[in-house]
Amino acid sequence: MTTDRIYNVLFLCTGNSARSILAESILNAEGKGWFKAYSAGSQPKGEVNLLALKELALLGYPTEGFRSKSWDEFAVPGAPEMDFIFTVCDSAAGEACPVWIGHPVTAHWGIEDPAAVEGSELEKGRAFAQAARFLKNRIMAFLSLPIASIDKLALESHLRQIGMMDGASVIQPKAS
Repeated sequence: MTTDRIYNVLFLCTGNSARSILAESILNAEGKGWFKAYSAGSQPKGEVNLLALKELALLGYPTEGFRSKSWDEFAVPGAPEMDFIFTVCDSAAGEACPVWIGHPVTAHWGIEDPAAVEGSELEKGRAFAQAARFLKNRIMAFLSLPIASIDKLALESHLRQIGMMDGASVIQPKAS
C-alpha cells in the first residue's frame, strides 16, 4: 500500500476493553506510517481487560497506553477526524452512534466477545487468541486494499466483505 497521508481509524465496541483494544494495537503496529488507530466504546468499562493485554504481549504488539474510553471523545471539535470506523461487536453496531465529522467510511467487523467466555484460564486465553487472530486477519486484508485508488462505493464493498471473513459473529446482509 502506498499513500502520502495517514488515515485515522476508530474501532468501536460497547465496553472498549477487549476487541477494540486488540484491533487498535494490531493496526497501529501493522499499519505504522499509513494508519493511526484509536478505540472507544458506547458504554466503556473504564478498564482494559488484562487478558487482552496479555494476548497482545504474546503476539509482540504494543500493550502500553491503552484506556477504556467513550466514543464521545471522538465526536467533539478538535478530535481527530476519522477516515474509517469499524464496529467490532454486534451491540455497538446496532447503537445510535454520534455524528462523525467528515463522513468516515464505516463497516461492521463483529466477532464474538472473548471477555464473555467463562471457564478455565486456558479457555479464556484461547478465546482472546482467537479474537486477536480474527482481527489481525481483517486488518491485514484491510491493509492490502488500494485505498487511495478505489472509489468509496467499492471500498465500502471490500470492507463489508472483510467483515464477513472467518469468525464473523453475525453474517451481514448483502448490499443490494
